[in-house]
Amino acid sequence: MPWPRLIISIGRRSVPIALAIKRSANAFALHIQNPKVPVHHFNLIAAPLHDGFSGDNVLNTFGAVHSVERVRLAEAAKSFASRIQALPGPRLAVLMGGESQASSFPPKDATAFGASLARVARDSGGSLLVTPSRRISPEALRALSAAIAGVPHLVWENPYFAFLVMADAIVSTEDSVNMVTEAAGTGKPVYVQSLKGKSRRLKRFHALMRERGATRPFEGQLEFWSYTPINDTELVASAIRRALDLESPG
Repeated sequence: MPWPRLIISIGRRSVPIALAIKRSANAFALHIQNPKVPVHHFNLIAAPLHDGFSGDNVLNTFGAVHSVERVRLAEAAKSFASRIQALPGPRLAVLMGGESQASSFPPKDATAFGASLARVARDSGGSLLVTPSRRISPEALRALSAAIAGVPHLVWENPYFAFLVMADAIVSTEDSVNMVTEAAGTGKPVYVQSLKGKSRRLKRFHALMRERGATRPFEGQLEFWSYTPINDTELVASAIRRALDLESPG
């Protein structure tokens, strides 16, 4: 099997493996996020602005790079449309995080969050599309599910992208940069639900997202606004194409 021309790594554990392949294959090496090694070891580093990481070969992205794009969303909508279209609008997608090093989401807080979501659904005459991550505890998920039992809703882990495309607005817990950035890739109103815990890195990220006009704090009300969808994946891909001389002529 031939060596690759391009290697993409993410996370600190992948760094030594990526650099070993880079040396053996003379490959172009892209690392996503701060590699925690001198920048010159990689050809290109894509690091989010809120990490405060810079260098001559560092491309700062606005949040996480992600795969929220039209074709993928359209395919997801087609696969789950029959289940989702039966629910009344406006539909509010709920992206549920949970326990992490920086935050916690106990059942008591899940109940309160669920009550706010149920109130929004009742007041708007709409419904909830809830997709939980693996980080949420079974107890917290049961508590939230019980709190929204009286309004039209669907709780399902699989149709993440279908929920994004078929929702009219999105609310995400604040613990995940990926979930919030992916939600903002749709251009739809994105609300952020605060959790217990503190993280300076997350605080910087959410401040940038609010300044960009993509997100607002979730306060139990539903409003609509517009902004340019946030997706720096093409920015990174374009830099790779130029480096590997893969740009289309003309």
